[in-house]
Amino acid sequence: METVLRRLPPVREWLAETRPDVAVCFYNDHGLNFFLDKMPTFAVGAAAEYFNKDEGWGLPVFKPFSGHPALSWHVIEQLVGDDFDITTCQSMLVDHALSIPFELAYPDCDAWPVKLVPIAINTVQFPLPSARRCLELGRSVGRALARWQGDERIVVVGTGGLSHQLDGERAGFLNPEYDRLCMDRLASDPDRIAADSIEEIIRLSGAQGVELVNWIAARGALGAARWRRTAITTRRSRTRQGLRCCLNRLEQPIGAKRKAPVE
Repeated sequence: METVLRRLPPVREWLAETRPDVAVCFYNDHGLNFFLDKMPTFAVGAAAEYFNKDEGWGLPVFKPFSGHPALSWHVIEQLVGDDFDITTCQSMLVDHALSIPFELAYPDCDAWPVKLVPIAINTVQFPLPSARRCLELGRSVGRALARWQGDERIVVVGTGGLSHQLDGERAGFLNPEYDRLCMDRLASDPDRIAADSIEEIIRLSGAQGVELVNWIAARGALGAARWRRTAITTRRSRTRQGLRCCLNRLEQPIGAKRKAPVE
């Protein structure tokens, strides 16, 4: 974990340089906001504020995020117009899958410098959405961002692990070779990795490695603009969970007024 933390300064420096105003974040809920009795395939937050709470594991509780309801509704209208049957949440808790990446990206800040549009993808309870569907979800969000007329700088974030499995016969499973393949194709050919079925992704990456679909959705939101890789980190945590960060910058903006939406 210490090695992972040493690789974060380039991310922080880039955020300080580009100063995004809003973060559109694709992530998966772990039972804090949604549980097995109510598990939407896709859920978009449209709240003015998002709170983090203890998930029952004794994890620290992080500060709340301010929302951007106008942008959220703009994204929601685009998604519904593109035939996505989403759940709209005007009240929504966000768990560690969202809070911890922001804590690592913005350490020691008293308040988040970005407003939040959270988009939760079901990676917990079958049937899961296909990777292809998640890529198209991201592309629909990208179309919404391209049409947004605000002056805000918008950063697109995808969170979650790459290959890892926490339980069952393959507990501790990692597949670094598949991780590297995904990271390469995520930038250059996301349709290629999204072509695999959910079952095949789980076979290659482990049960929890299916969180890769969050990254695929985030990549979809960036459209067809060119990518430039600026930093990569690959390390394992003590729980043998795969963790990789990839920072990319679009060479040209996808919105009329925004300067550099990135992942």
